[in-house]
Amino acid sequence: MRRTSVPVLSLALGAALTLSACGGGGDPLDAGSRSGSQDAGTSSEAAAGTGDGEVIVGSANFPENVLLAEIYAAALDDAGVEVTKRLNIGSREAYMAGLEDGSINLIPEYTGGLATFLNPEIDVTSSEEVLADAQANLPEGLQLLDISAAEDKDSLVVTGETADELGLTSIADLKGKEGDLVLGGPPEFETRPNGVDGLKEVYGLEFGEFRSLAAGSNLTVQALKNGQVDAANIFTTDPAIQENGFVVLEDPESLFAAQNVVPLISSDVVNPAVEEALNAVSAALTTENLTAMMVEVVSEGQDPAQVARAFVDGI
Repeated sequence: MRRTSVPVLSLALGAALTLSACGGGGDPLDAGSRSGSQDAGTSSEAAAGTGDGEVIVGSANFPENVLLAEIYAAALDDAGVEVTKRLNIGSREAYMAGLEDGSINLIPEYTGGLATFLNPEIDVTSSEEVLADAQANLPEGLQLLDISAAEDKDSLVVTGETADELGLTSIADLKGKEGDLVLGGPPEFETRPNGVDGLKEVYGLEFGEFRSLAAGSNLTVQALKNGQVDAANIFTTDPAIQENGFVVLEDPESLFAAQNVVPLISSDVVNPAVEEALNAVSAALTTENLTAMMVEVVSEGQDPAQVARAFVDGI
């Protein structure tokens, strides 16, 4: 199945996106800026690149990725690795620029999203094939460590009422009905191959309107609940799906590829201690325990660093 090709944004644009995506807290990729708490064993000194044995852990700007970054940081700290955290950087376009220029050198990634970003023409969907495609197209100097069983996929979600009213169980069921509907999702969903363009290419869907919403934020949930959007792109581990009785529409054409959580890291900071610590995290992560941790962070308002510490202590 051939997907619509969307040009990958340049690294220069990615760097610019970083500034806008982080809100008023400054640029997390700037050596003088800090995001997130600094745990015991975390470097408090700013650095443009890596120091001797230092690993700079970044995250995208949504709660689950911040949680995963905290888990990586805690595991590395336990392994005696010097860690700096630069969290809430922004979208993939932004943090890939940081990996390229060395201002960060580790980030939690998702195999399907990364593979599609690197190769918009990707036409495989299984975990093994998606991983292989991503590895084949990685920029020089970057590598993937062990993937986890934990998977958080993009999905198209509607309320239970909308599903009943329109007879929806799969994305394909939207055909012929979507022209009167508003689709919500993060800004990049409008241009990514598995977003608005992919829905048109794969399912023949053209929504009446696209409304830009923050990735992984409560704003998306509220917009769906309040009827400001009729369908929304929500990650499958988001506890709001179950809490609100939302319906995840099936994806029979596999528009959304496998999305296993995996560490993406600069090769020059990989050593046995780093690799062992991060691979142990991947071995322990499952979709179930990741979803449970997201309930603690999103629904219960717990500190991601504390939730991460409890998880790492249990490995």
